[in-house]
Amino acid sequence: MTDIMKIAKGILPALLYFPLLHWVGGGCNPIPQTMSALTPTSVPTVIPSALPMLSPTLETTPDTGWQGLQPGLERRLIRIYNDQSQHIESLYMFRLEQSQFRLDVAYHESPQSLESWKAETNALLVVNGGYFRVENENHIPNGLTIVDGEAFGNSYEPFAGMLAIREQGAELRWLAEKPYDPNEPLMAGLQSFPVLVKPGGVLGFPEQNEDNVRARRTVIGQDQEGRLLFIVAPRGYFTLHLLSLYLTASDLNLDIAINLDGGPSTGFLVANPPEIIPSQTLLPIVILVYVR
Repeated sequence: MTDIMKIAKGILPALLYFPLLHWVGGGCNPIPQTMSALTPTSVPTVIPSALPMLSPTLETTPDTGWQGLQPGLERRLIRIYNDQSQHIESLYMFRLEQSQFRLDVAYHESPQSLESWKAETNALLVVNGGYFRVENENHIPNGLTIVDGEAFGNSYEPFAGMLAIREQGAELRWLAEKPYDPNEPLMAGLQSFPVLVKPGGVLGFPEQNEDNVRARRTVIGQDQEGRLLFIVAPRGYFTLHLLSLYLTASDLNLDIAINLDGGPSTGFLVANPPEIIPSQTLLPIVILVYVR
């Protein structure tokens, strides 16, 4: 076994020996309001799909460990290899302390690039949000999306999860355990599915639900200390079950993690220091991070 494989195996023993035939970028039908389809959103407007080479030094490191970008904000990059020492995925992670940062949600019926969202909002970090559909050229949230206290879309059933944002901070919840209350005073929020890690660090998407679709993935998580994490896997290796397995068995100490829209929607932008994994489609819904 190579040294790289040993490092990767130490990070996650459960996944390294799953066979890989090839990776795909994903791109499927819009998500309905049920658990019967779990494929990422695909919309007509597509940006060129080539991924940029970001931080070449980090790209050759199996695990950078957590590195401070500024007080309360850390970045980590993990490269995952299979048992033939083939690089199959990169996980870009950002972990933030809520005492230093606050979250918000933005939505437009006309979608925008990550760069346009950054220019409009002046956010430090922009990440793609939840599922949406296109009706009469308008992009409509599939699940509940709350912007400046105004709700768009419909609440999902108990299978889904929710990012709920109040003035004092944000929390992730599993709707089966803590349903959305229309009377609760939320400043912002969004719902998505599936819940990949259920509260308490429990596997959220079991093998019997697997559809074997590999795609680019975006995840929002909250660890046992209350810190929020954004996790982006842009190479298209993970199925939902494998990602659920990975996150549950990882050293991230996750209390809960929710799958966001993936496939061509997956992407993030950091303003300082500048870094971007561009989405392959324009985005109507994004999650924003600001310094408090």
